[in-house]
Amino acid sequence: MIVLVRANTIGHVQVMMIVHVKTLIKRIPGVERVAQALGLAPDGERPWLLEMLPKDSVGAEIGVWKGDFSDRILKAVHPKQLHLIDPWRHQSSPVYKYAWYGGLAKNGQDEMDRHYAAVCTRFDPELRRDQVKIHRGFSMDVLRQFPDNFFDWVYIDGNHMYEYVKKDLDLSFRKTKAGGLVAGDDYVGGQWWKDGVKKAVDEFAKNQAVQLVELRDRQFVFRRK
Repeated sequence: MIVLVRANTIGHVQVMMIVHVKTLIKRIPGVERVAQALGLAPDGERPWLLEMLPKDSVGAEIGVWKGDFSDRILKAVHPKQLHLIDPWRHQSSPVYKYAWYGGLAKNGQDEMDRHYAAVCTRFDPELRRDQVKIHRGFSMDVLRQFPDNFFDWVYIDGNHMYEYVKKDLDLSFRKTKAGGLVAGDDYVGGQWWKDGVKKAVDEFAKNQAVQLVELRDRQFVFRRK
């Protein structure tokens, strides 16, 4: 059989084939568990990290965007209370050309407002029973409103520029209980944020009051001593 495909549809056909193959693979019994064991779990799932977060805990996620990881936290950790912190503020500076909240947000602030509204709708049941609290604001301003030693854990995935990651680490550490965790995403070199996350994390690891317990799959995890 000969199949004729128009040149301008080849890319679309390739994408559809990839999606179809991925769907078939997921149907194989036990394949996801094997993938996780090999460190090949789909990007963004972070199952091993979710297992480290204590059940029935009070935690905070800095950098929420559409709430996909927030949803995974709720399903895997069953926290007593989850504080979602994000300004949902569009950044027009060229520095953020490749950021989801910058140049990649083609509709600017309107797109950020839609994400915020969608997150509120998505977690409406959890908001009603006070399991989730949404804080629309910059992490430095929001975290300061909490007493020290308040959280069992904080997950950082906000502004990836060095100065912001450094401030998030320092403030999250103060707001987390002794023995609690301060973790985060995108510990990797290069990228548009110019090693900001990696540099801040490497410096923070020298703090004698914290223990670096994990560097894996672009994730970092500290424990407060």
